[in-house]
Amino acid sequence: MKEFVPHRALRNGHVMTIAAAFWPRKFPRLPASVPRFFEVEPATADRPGTQVRGDCHWQEIPRENPTLVLLHGLEGSSDSAYMLGTAEKAWITGFNVVRLNQRNCGGTEHLSPTLYHSGLSGDIRAVVLELIERDGLPGIFAAGFSMGGNLVLKMAGEFGDAAPAEIRGFVAVAPAFDLAACADALDEPRNFLYEMHFVRRLKERMRRKARLFPERFPVNGMGAIRSVRDFDDAITARFCGFAGAADYYARSSARQLLATIRRPTLILTAGNDPFVPVATFADKALHANPNIKLIAPAYGGHCAFISSEGGDGRFWVEARIVEFCREQSGMVER
Repeated sequence: MKEFVPHRALRNGHVMTIAAAFWPRKFPRLPASVPRFFEVEPATADRPGTQVRGDCHWQEIPRENPTLVLLHGLEGSSDSAYMLGTAEKAWITGFNVVRLNQRNCGGTEHLSPTLYHSGLSGDIRAVVLELIERDGLPGIFAAGFSMGGNLVLKMAGEFGDAAPAEIRGFVAVAPAFDLAACADALDEPRNFLYEMHFVRRLKERMRRKARLFPERFPVNGMGAIRSVRDFDDAITARFCGFAGAADYYARSSARQLLATIRRPTLILTAGNDPFVPVATFADKALHANPNIKLIAPAYGGHCAFISSEGGDGRFWVEARIVEFCREQSGMVER
C-alpha cells in the first residue's frame, strides 16, 4: 500500500483535521446521484417505520459491477466531502456507489420517528441485504468513517461466518470502535473545539426532531449538556433504550466484535488523530484476526490524510479505500 506522506504544512493532527473540513473541493467526474429510500425498520402498531436515504451512482449495467456503500461519521451526511471524494474515485474505477445517510442525517429527520446512534448497525445491514436480494448485485463492499466505521465493523462482526457470499470486504477509517475512549478523548481540554461543534450540532438536530415529533421528544433539560457524553447520557440513552451513556458505549462499540470478522477488512487510522485514540488499536483481537489489516501512519488527523501530492493523490485515504476494494473485487484497473 502506498505510504502516506503528509502535506508539509499539516503534520499537526489538529491542523490536518480542521484543514480537511475547509479544503475547497469539487467533484466534476461524479455524475448526479439518484435518491433511493431503504426501509431499515418496519412500522409497528404504535410507531411508523424508518427509512434511510441513499444517494446512488449506478454504472450502466449495475449487476456487472461491484458496489461500494459509504457511511459517514457523527453529524456528517452523504454530502460530506470525504463521501463525495471517495464516491468519485470509486465511480471512475467502475464501482456502483451508494452514499448512505444514517437515519435523520442529510435532512431526513422526517423519515424516522427515532434518533440515530452508534449501535444501529442493523441499518446498513438492511441496506446491504436489499442490494443483494432485491437488486442482485454480485459484489458488495461497505466503508465507514469514524462513527460510520464503528457501524461497519459492528455489522461485519455481527455477520461473522454467516456473511452473504456477495459481501466481499469492509473498510473503516478512524473507526470510533471504543466509544467510551473516544468520548473521554473529546472531553480533553485540547479538543474543546470539536466537542463544542458536536454538541451544538447534536442539540440543533434534536430541536428539529422535537418539532417533527413533539410527543416523542421533549427537549427540556438540554441546557445542562456540555459534552458528547452528557448528550449521550441525557438524550441518546433516554430515547434509545440504554441505561446511560456507559451502557450505550459498552453495547454499541464494535471493539468487542473484532474477533468474529470473517471478510477481508482494512482499518486506516492516524497516530495523531485528536479524538480516536491510537491506543485503542492495540487491541489483541484486532491483531490476532488474519482477516483484518491495520494501517496506522503517524500523521493524518481525523479522517483527513491530506498528502503532499496534488490531484487525485491529495486525499490519500479515499484512494486507499478504492484501491483495497478494487483488489478484493478482482477488477482490472482502468
